[in-house]
Amino acid sequence: MSLNLNKLVDKAYEGKTINELLEAPPSALEGLTPKHDELLAELKIKTIRDLANWKYAAKAQALATLADSES
Repeated sequence: MSLNLNKLVDKAYEGKTINELLEAPPSALEGLTPKHDELLAELKIKTIRDLANWKYAAKAQALATLADSES
């Protein structure tokens, strides 16, 4: 199965594999810039994989998911 990830990433990263994207800098994501890379590097986030595994991002995602089911 082939996924089209082109809408998620900057043009320079279109056509890359998921593993290549995970090793790319955060600015490979659509909407982020090299300035974001600098800011995130201060938090020891240098790749998309680092960003995805960042414990605070996981906690925020959990809260957002729980909020969807809260009455």
